[in-house]
Amino acid sequence: MSTPDRVKITRALLSVSDKTGLLELAQALVAAGVEVLSTGGSARALREAGLPVTEVSEATGFPEIMDGRVKTLHPAIHGGILARRDSVAHRDAMVTHGIAPIDLVAVNLYPFRETVAAGEDREACVENIDIGGPAMIRAAAKNHAFVTVLTDPADYAALVDELAAHQGATSLELRRRLAAAAYAHTAAYDAAVSAWMAREEGQDFPESLTLASQRQEVLRYGENPQQQAAFYRWGDARPGVATARQLQGKQLSYNNLNDTDAAFELVAEFSRPAIAIIKHANPCGVAEGASLNEAYGRALACDPVSAYGGIIACNRPLDATTAEAISDLFAEVVIAPEVEPEALELLGRKKNLRLLATDGLPDPGAAGPMVKSLAGGLLIQDRDHGRVDPGALKVVTKRAPSDAELEDMVFAFRVAKHVKSNAIVYAKGGATVGIGAGQMSRVDSSRIAAWKAREMLGPDAAKGAAVASDAFFPFADGLLAAVEAGATAVIQPGGSLRDEEVIAAADEAGVAMAFTGLRHFRH
Repeated sequence: MSTPDRVKITRALLSVSDKTGLLELAQALVAAGVEVLSTGGSARALREAGLPVTEVSEATGFPEIMDGRVKTLHPAIHGGILARRDSVAHRDAMVTHGIAPIDLVAVNLYPFRETVAAGEDREACVENIDIGGPAMIRAAAKNHAFVTVLTDPADYAALVDELAAHQGATSLELRRRLAAAAYAHTAAYDAAVSAWMAREEGQDFPESLTLASQRQEVLRYGENPQQQAAFYRWGDARPGVATARQLQGKQLSYNNLNDTDAAFELVAEFSRPAIAIIKHANPCGVAEGASLNEAYGRALACDPVSAYGGIIACNRPLDATTAEAISDLFAEVVIAPEVEPEALELLGRKKNLRLLATDGLPDPGAAGPMVKSLAGGLLIQDRDHGRVDPGALKVVTKRAPSDAELEDMVFAFRVAKHVKSNAIVYAKGGATVGIGAGQMSRVDSSRIAAWKAREMLGPDAAKGAAVASDAFFPFADGLLAAVEAGATAVIQPGGSLRDEEVIAAADEAGVAMAFTGLRHFRH
């Protein structure tokens, strides 16, 4: 049996929930002499446009029943789609049973995901689970040697172009491409249904898991030029890089996207105007301020050397004053909920700068899945949506922190949540003054943070600072390194076997220390 390159379309079935481009597609088919079958709302729309259309019930000799649940599940439809045109037995069966071939299936599915997103009740969601549509799509995709299948209105133009170029026929290349897209379409649909059913049953981690996502773009390369990469978006509508509008600049790279996500998630932690500057997914400066511009200056001061070529995230609309200050620094990406026209004009002079607007901030307290690939598998966990409550802190030292120290402790701990472990953050006056990230030893992170503070802000930069540790101090040495740098308050989860030793060291140094009972590992 051979697979033909060109297959002429003589009969088509159009049954779509999303009617974008339907009339234009049908007009092109009718103009090419194609007989059009259709169902329900699609048939009605075609008739109202004055186009000739045959109802599926006329072709099957059987009416739609059960509120439309059964209409296309019929041998006259599926036989016409699935029959191999190069098989004598298949052709004989079609003649015996009066089945006419269907050469094109244009189907998209009931709006199940939209129904769920709208908050409809369970019954409405179940009724919007399509059955006949996926069956026709999968049948047409299986028989793509002879049948063309369309599931996305964006592909209608390619079909029309082929009909014009090949005298009403489609090429095998197009049919193969559309068949692959069709199976991806039904797989994503089924994944959405199974995920919803699992949630309805309270299953956070169902036994079988399918993740469906939509490719946004193919990237130039991954972390390194020898790695291929692409960016996909899934159903989580969380504001950020996946939902952002790029207002200017070059294509975002893999590393840009990763770092920008880290920056925006961090800056959303704060209610006052705040700036986060990120390099290699770690913050090199974070600050709050009375204004966005003030926050930017304070964040930059923490480590202006590392900030060069970094990512800048704002939790307020980017204004002209802040944009002008940012324009003095080479930055890869600036991301903000909104960008004021004057700021856009100012940064427009830096043609290579990527500027993103998200129309909102992510909720740092919201749960959601995080996925990490391993060799041969996936790790899936909830997003770290834990937030320290100042009123729930357990002061474990003789000296309690002052109000100012307490504010800096909470600020530092929120930053530490977004620093790679082992993480130590020094903060003073609502701004980071030193950050130690990603070290195998916590004491090394503490010493690096203190060294950074001295190098960037002077010998007394860490004096009076609050220090946050993302996990407990296993020994007193990490705390003592902070004390030596001049820190006066410490916030950490607690829970070490040597907590009493660490508390005693803090008391001896006159340092205030509080336990959160909450850990923020980030690997």
